[in-house]
Amino acid sequence: MRARVGALRWWAIGLTQSALVRHAPAIWDEGEALEVRLLHGALSSVSEAAVLNGRNLCAIGDGSSDNWELFQFQEAELIAPDTYLLRRRLRGQLGTDALMPDAWPVGSWVVLMNGTPAQIDLAASLRRVAQHYRIGPARRGLDDPSYVAQVQAFDGNGLRPYAPVHLRADVLGSGDIAISWVRRTRIDGDGWDMAEVPLGEDIESYCVRVLKDGAVLREDSVSGPVWTYDAAAQAADAALGAVVVEVAQLSARYGAGLAGRITVDL
Repeated sequence: MRARVGALRWWAIGLTQSALVRHAPAIWDEGEALEVRLLHGALSSVSEAAVLNGRNLCAIGDGSSDNWELFQFQEAELIAPDTYLLRRRLRGQLGTDALMPDAWPVGSWVVLMNGTPAQIDLAASLRRVAQHYRIGPARRGLDDPSYVAQVQAFDGNGLRPYAPVHLRADVLGSGDIAISWVRRTRIDGDGWDMAEVPLGEDIESYCVRVLKDGAVLREDSVSGPVWTYDAAAQAADAALGAVVVEVAQLSARYGAGLAGRITVDL
């Protein structure tokens, strides 16, 4: 078995003691406090400005390699030994809004990401190729009983395009439906002095899918942020009632990114 070792340092790690329900991204989540019991570390409150500058960034997920939402919190109240209530959250940070479930259940993992752990250095050719790892405390030897062995194949989600946002459906006089959206970028998108954020990909391209009750009725690709579902295509697809239109940006290195969705009544 090939072993690889990487040192991961975190400030805190724990498990949720209450559910965290879905909330719109980019808006303060003022809902019920999230209760977290820590296994290691401590949490603290910070100012609103500190949050907006990147502090108190956490990952919440099920422990798998690719199902994590990033969120931030402003207030941390210690209510029992190693147990906190987290309030005033910003959800779905850094493009993870499309991974947000209806609710993260009790028992979900929470990891404080302040100081951003270093990624494992893998060649592009090793994406989605199973690798063997031994995971444990960096201060102990590889043969220590605390180490565990895992086999993981990573998608390379750092290359994954963000889901398009602000999807809109306009009914045209002919009965056609014009679907439009706004793309996002994962590269150099923080500047406010540009008319458009950088593309971040070799070319602009999107995959558009129409679904009814989970079944794909139609799939198409376009090179700009608009797609028309014409009346003839609707009839051919027998698309009656509510359908879901998904739009995902395409990457030459990664493939289809996370999808934005809109429900359209036909």
